Amino acid sequence: MNLNITMGQYYPVDSFVHRLDPRTKILLTILMIVAVFMVHSLVGYALVLAFLYWAAKCSNVPFKMLMKGIKPLRIILILTFVLNLFFSNGTTPLIDWWIIHITREGLTQAVHYSLRLVFLGTSLMTLTTSPIALSDGIELLLSPLKRFHFPAHELAMMMSIALRFIPTLMEEADKIMKAQMARGADFETGNLFARAKAMIPLLVPLFVSAFRRAGELAMAMEARCYHGGENRTRLRKLEITKNDYLAYGAVLALILLIVLEGVVVSHIGGIF
Repeated sequence: MNLNITMGQYYPVDSFVHRLDPRTKILLTILMIVAVFMVHSLVGYALVLAFLYWAAKCSNVPFKMLMKGIKPLRIILILTFVLNLFFSNGTTPLIDWWIIHITREGLTQAVHYSLRLVFLGTSLMTLTTSPIALSDGIELLLSPLKRFHFPAHELAMMMSIALRFIPTLMEEADKIMKAQMARGADFETGNLFARAKAMIPLLVPLFVSAFRRAGELAMAMEARCYHGGENRTRLRKLEITKNDYLAYGAVLALILLIVLEGVVVSHIGGIF
């Protein structure tokens, strides 16, 4: 079982990124996604890579943990690259042999989509934000919708609980798999249907454990008189500081550089 999943994990250290307001980190993550999809050349991806490297250094999170967030995407990356490489339409052929038709446009599109998945696979926000702070940030960002009877608090709570239980369920799945393998279960041999059938002894106890944990969590919340977000107060109030404005300025500067780089590349005919 591959446990190299960092989504939902929190790396508790003191750093510039950890001290940022969770609302800032959520909005900056959205802006980074927009910035990645605005890139159309290798120079733009180099700018994004340099910015992510700088952000990782400011967060004091080991690069090994950041790379763990990309490892589960390996199969998706390979499929994305291969499908775009062989099935994209193009007019400039690079390889035309038998049933293999690779064009310059297909290669460009395959590289673009693969790099976008790599950059979006980083989980710096969840690694530097505790589940409680993330829940408060989502709730405050969605609070203007409360006037339209939107369940902002409930949605934020569900999202934070889901993120928190991803590593827990993966660890539970690993324990169940090792216990089944010790009893003679085989999860690695056979065709695709045989492997899918072999997963049934793993999925059933995993679902039972998940429902049990959900019941225990509900009982614990009721025992602590949890009644949703109505009249709820916070021990620490979130405040926007000058560091948050600096972070906004850095991301907006990156987006401006990407826009300017795109204009320059469009005039010189692109990198590829």
